Order: sequence, then structure tokens, then C-alpha cells
Amino acid sequence: MLRSAANKLPQVTFAVPTSSILARTTRVVPTVTSAHMVRRSFNSNNRKRQSLPMNTIVKFVPQQEAWIVERMGRFHRALEPGLQVLMPIIDQIKYVKSLKEVAIEIPSQRAITQDLDGVLYLRVVDPYKASYGVEDAEFSVSQLAQTTMRAEIGLMTLDRTLAERAHLNANIVEAINGAAADWGIRCLRYEIRDIHPPAKVVESMHQQVSAERTKRAQILDSEGSRQAAINVAEGLKQSVILQSEANKAEQINQAAGEAEAILLRAQANAEGIRRIAEAITTGEGGHHAVSLTVANKYVDAFSNLAKESTTLILPAAANDASSMVAQALTIYDGITKKRGITPDQTAPQK
Repeated sequence: MLRSAANKLPQVTFAVPTSSILARTTRVVPTVTSAHMVRRSFNSNNRKRQSLPMNTIVKFVPQQEAWIVERMGRFHRALEPGLQVLMPIIDQIKYVKSLKEVAIEIPSQRAITQDLDGVLYLRVVDPYKASYGVEDAEFSVSQLAQTTMRAEIGLMTLDRTLAERAHLNANIVEAINGAAADWGIRCLRYEIRDIHPPAKVVESMHQQVSAERTKRAQILDSEGSRQAAINVAEGLKQSVILQSEANKAEQINQAAGEAEAILLRAQANAEGIRRIAEAITTGEGGHHAVSLTVANKYVDAFSNLAKESTTLILPAAANDASSMVAQALTIYDGITKKRGITPDQTAPQK
């Protein structure tokens, strides 16, 4: 009965296309698959993961990319750009690494005296190490850049940070390359973008700048006063030197004039004496003329002595002019006798 009932049931035939069976076994997808990374955010923590291409046996690897292929769960090879053929099922594209230079924004770091952020430029140089050396190479490098930046900032003052930004960038790049060598990544450069000191620090910086300007103004003022005093002293010095040189020249000229005047007076006196002597020795009545001259000089000397001195030295017969003249003549006669000259010798020789 059961067999007869089964024979009476309608027979249903399922026609399964061969292409569907092949699709279930090989998972056919378009031959050319784009392996470019999806657009990522600058923040490495929030960037989207890249979708991995499926194994379609024949693949085209784009330029500047490296695909890491695992065979049965183990690393097999890294696919280079161009046409590549994979084994179905057993080969799996596990990682896709871009060999281009990548810019990663480093989040703002809060320090004691300042907040700062930067941009890190890196490149994958070893796809194998970048895939198996670290879980997320770019995220790890970003964290390393943050810690290195905090460490370097802690060694510098705010003024040095603002003035030596290039030196700070070089130190951060050197530290990152030393630690990221095992990750297959090389840091090309690091650029600090913005430095945001706290409000109190900014106020202190303004006060410091104001104090520095005041200090410079005071220094310039003191330098000006000092230079002015030096100029005044130098002027006085030159004035004194010139005045002394003028006095010296004046005294020299005056002394020369006096010497010349003395010389001229001496020459005149000598000439007068010579002529007087000549007149006395050769002229008639010379003896009497000399006697008269001596008497006059004698009287004049006593007259001057009476005018200029408070102590008077008077001869015995000061009131007798004839006695004074006789005394003067006596003195003259005594002088002539000592020289051996007689009154007759003073007479002219005929």
C-alpha cells in the first residue's frame, strides 16, 4: 500500500544549474577587485579597517601595495603588484599593506605647560614585519609617537619648544625609528603643528615679554646716558687739552717776545754804554760830564729811596745838595783811580 501510495505522489524535479554549484564551491566574484584602503580618519584609533579581497584564483595587485597570502593558516608569500594566481580554498589573502607614504594625525597631547599635536609621516618597508610583528602597526606607531613626544617635551622648556621645533621633530623621528624597526615601518618625518599653552602660561609669557621689553628699554636708556656722559667727558678733555696747548703756545710766544725784548734792550744798553764810553774817552770835558751824570744819579737814587721804602737811609748832610754832589764826585774819582785813569786821560787826544 505504501509503495502504491508513493507511486501516486507527484514527482518533483529540482534543476540546479552547474554555475550555482561552482559558485558555492569557488565563491565567484568579479575578477578585478579593488584593494585600495577605504578612507580613514586622521585619528588612527577611529579609522576603518580595510576590507580584504577574496580569493578568485586570478588577482591583480595594484601598484604600491603588498598582499600577504597565508596557505592553510601559515604565511606563504607576499604578492607583488601585477598579475597573481592563487590556489583556491587553501590560499587566503590575510593582510593588505600600502607601501605609500601615509600621514597620521597625532592627537593633541596635554602636558603641564602646553598642549600640542602633530602629523606623523611613515611608510611600510617590510610588509611581513608590519603584518606579523605587531597587531596594528600604524596604531602602535601613533601611540609611540605620543609617548615619545611627551617624553621629549618634558625635557624642554616652553621657550625652547617654540624656538627649537625642528630639533624636537628630529628627536621624535629618531626615537620612533629606533623602536619601530621590528615593525617593518620607517618614520620619514614628524611635524608639530600647533602648540597651545594654557591661559596662565600665555599670561606669564606676555608678562615675560613685557618685562623683557622694559628691560631692553632701560638698558638702551642707560647705554644712551652712558654714551652721553662719555661724549661730554671726551669733549671736556679735548677742551682742556686744547686750552692747555693754547696757554703753552701763548707762554712760549710771550717768553720769546720777552727774550727778544730783553736782548734788544741789552743790545741798546750796550750800544749806549759803548757810545757813552767812547764819548767820555774821546770827547772834550768828558770827565766833567761823567761827574755831573754821577751826581744826578746819586741824587735820583736817594729821591726814589725816599718814595718807595718806609725805612730811610740818609747821609749825614742830606739837606746839603753840594755835599751830595761832592760825595758823588769823590766816588767817581775813586773808581777812576782804581782803574788808573786820570782826569787828564779823559781829555780828548789832539
